[in-house]
Amino acid sequence: MDKNLGKWTAAAAGLAGAGAAVVAAKKMADARKAACTPAPSVYRNTELGRHEKNAKGIYYTSGNYEAFARPEKPAGVEEKSAYIVGSGLAALAAACFLVRDGQMPGSHIHILEAMDIAGGACDGICDPTRGYIMRGGREMEDHFECLWDLFRSIPSLEKPGASVLDEFYWLNKHDPNYSLCRATVDRGQDAHTDGKFNLTQKGCLEIVKLFLTPDEDLYDKTIEDVFDEEVFSSTFWLYWRTMFAFENWHSALEMKLYFQRFIHHIAGLPDFSALKFTRYNQYESLILPMKKYLEDAGVDFRFGVEVTNVLFDIQKDRKVATAIECRVHGVEQGIVLSENDLVFVTNGSCTEGTIYGDHDHAPNGDAEVRTSGCWSLWKNIARQDPAFGHPEKFCSDIAKTNWESATITTLDDKILPYIKNICQRDPRTGKVVTGGIVSCQDSKWLLSWTINRQGQFKEQSPEKVCVWVYGLFTDVPGNYVKKPMKACTGREITEEWLYHLGVPVGLIPELAARSAVCVPTMMPYITAFFMPRAKGDRPDVIPDGCVNFAFLGQFAETPRDTVFTTEYSVRTAMEAVYGLLGVDRGVPEVWGSVYDVRALLDSSVCLLDGRSPLEMELPGPLNLLKKPALRFIRGTVIEQLLRRHNILRDEAQ
Repeated sequence: MDKNLGKWTAAAAGLAGAGAAVVAAKKMADARKAACTPAPSVYRNTELGRHEKNAKGIYYTSGNYEAFARPEKPAGVEEKSAYIVGSGLAALAAACFLVRDGQMPGSHIHILEAMDIAGGACDGICDPTRGYIMRGGREMEDHFECLWDLFRSIPSLEKPGASVLDEFYWLNKHDPNYSLCRATVDRGQDAHTDGKFNLTQKGCLEIVKLFLTPDEDLYDKTIEDVFDEEVFSSTFWLYWRTMFAFENWHSALEMKLYFQRFIHHIAGLPDFSALKFTRYNQYESLILPMKKYLEDAGVDFRFGVEVTNVLFDIQKDRKVATAIECRVHGVEQGIVLSENDLVFVTNGSCTEGTIYGDHDHAPNGDAEVRTSGCWSLWKNIARQDPAFGHPEKFCSDIAKTNWESATITTLDDKILPYIKNICQRDPRTGKVVTGGIVSCQDSKWLLSWTINRQGQFKEQSPEKVCVWVYGLFTDVPGNYVKKPMKACTGREITEEWLYHLGVPVGLIPELAARSAVCVPTMMPYITAFFMPRAKGDRPDVIPDGCVNFAFLGQFAETPRDTVFTTEYSVRTAMEAVYGLLGVDRGVPEVWGSVYDVRALLDSSVCLLDGRSPLEMELPGPLNLLKKPALRFIRGTVIEQLLRRHNILRDEAQ
């Protein structure tokens, strides 16, 4: 990182203070760009069309030249095979890229899944004994470059002749997403956050300082190490923590990466206009089309196969996966590998060890680190070489990585008027309902809930409405139910939710018992990827020296992107396949809004609730520089730029 970056902090506090601030923002962006680019020996310069592959066989591109190109078939692909451990989004994406871009015969691709169903965390099922279950939902945006690159090639199951991307694009054009009530207080009353962030100048400066801090200075630091009550008491933090599920003790580095990654969506944060959603739950809308595509290509799905270890021959500068150890329906087996056998492993899982409850039972059970599953597999691999990461950094403190969600399904019309009163839409139209989560600002559980387009399941009765609820604080008594959320049955969680909807207290027990059914799910590791970390804790997608092995998913390291997104899973899959197989096509770079002066200017105005940064009191003599700088840029394109983005206004001159 350029050591002169600190000089730009004050000027960047406005992110644009006339011409001088624009220059500051540009220099800050250039410095950040250099800081975010790995060392030349690993990631060579890919700017200005110099598309040199890095040491992992990958390069990054932007624009439509490479986006529309089809790569040539990699040499020798017919002699290669692939073993993919897991069948979540990242694993299925890797298989799709092997088929589409690697042109590997489908019969050479083997997906090894411990469960009897594909999809991983992207689930959505109707359990006949419990009811509808969605452990979570997927929020997407325009610039998930790798995700849309993939789904443009996956045929839709709903629209003949269309791709999943076509289907998604048309849906969100016709029915754009936005929220009419972002938060409530006092039992269902609009909190009137009104799109404001309510950040003080000191709070804004804390965010700018984090934005400018080198990654290495944030290793193993928490958010509360870099923010104080100036941020934590703001509406901005309510929006941020409930939308992304950040806690005060989570990674300051990941917080910074999120802010940089989605800087172009700051204006859409209060009303969720930045977001897009699938028509159905993510299993039916995303996973099933991918599975059908792979089955049609002849890919070999093997369910009931729990991989417990991958063995390596590790030399000085070469690491070769030589065998896969696994249990097939409980029987110990092994798969011997050659260098032509490519292995892709999803290391870690945010939904590992999920404990299910039902309407009459709390999700009680052992939530400790399991001796089997994704975490154990990663630990076994990591013991063999430091380049394979440090899983214990993420899975060793479930008190800090858990929260609980629940799926509430209404059974009649009695609860719907209270829902309509808040979201101001009829949930049965099949269109956008809440437009994102509604956060109960005064909830002791910090309860949030959302209703996506109904039915959320293709076979769902049109009379029923599926509501997704989650609480960030699972270990404190609720406002109505005087128990911690983690100790509550589905009925009790429904009661707490009805209380915050504003249902009269006398009606709550009856409605919770007879007008809804609720399935709670406790997830011990749901925010494990947000735990404070340092370089090397997450292994590279292709660890140094690996010849035939790569990691996939939320716990693999890729530059600049952010975890807890569908994009991250697909990006790691694309990088893994392109690198190991030698696919000669660029991986779409992470959208560059953090380097776009326009996005920086717009976000600065948004964070100040519409005020110009020129209205801020800058430290020391910088205030005296405002008028000379404004005179200097008068009549230039810089003045036009600042006026267009509401930085420069007549009253500020």
